[in-house]
Amino acid sequence: MKTIFKSLLSITIVSLVLSSCGNGGTSQKGALSSSAAEKVYVAPGEHDEFYAFVSGGFSGQLAVYGLPSGRLFKVIPVFSVDAEKAYGFNEETKPMLNTSHGFIPWDDSHHPDISQTNGVLDGRWVFINGNNTPRIAKIDLTTFETTEIIEVPNSAGNHSSSFVTENTEYVVAGTRFSIPFPQKDMPIDEYKGNFKGALTFISVNPEDGEM
Repeated sequence: MKTIFKSLLSITIVSLVLSSCGNGGTSQKGALSSSAAEKVYVAPGEHDEFYAFVSGGFSGQLAVYGLPSGRLFKVIPVFSVDAEKAYGFNEETKPMLNTSHGFIPWDDSHHPDISQTNGVLDGRWVFINGNNTPRIAKIDLTTFETTEIIEVPNSAGNHSSSFVTENTEYVVAGTRFSIPFPQKDMPIDEYKGNFKGALTFISVNPEDGEM
């Protein structure tokens, strides 16, 4: 009787092992068998189909990712110093961080936009805002480096920018808050009719993107 019981127990264990190891012809849906990673995989030496330009917020920089792989290609210093790249320290880049308020080596960067031709992105330049000290920067996409920063007057919080017109004639910058023009101290009960929001159109040289 013990022999029969042991034999039956052995057969049951073997059956369970075979059942757990085999897929029984059914598709596996677990994380390890998923093809989601394969769909975004880009092999070494091959290129991503798209670039994603992602604003850095309070880092004051611009990150460049490849899509669909999600690989980080470069963090481009724009409004903040970057010791690794000597940005903001060498004589070529330090003057770009000077403003009418002095040397401002930080900002809150938002809303990058790419140059266009006939309403289609042409990949020549990226424009991005500095929200705190109102500025617009230009990144040259032949080098992936910041080449120009311009200060925007009459703006209180340059958040609603940058927006490029369909042939990159202008970079448009709005203002986050209304202010009196010209700027001056004024009681809040005189707000109506005295506080206004500026809309700035910055012309762009079609040859080199200079603002």
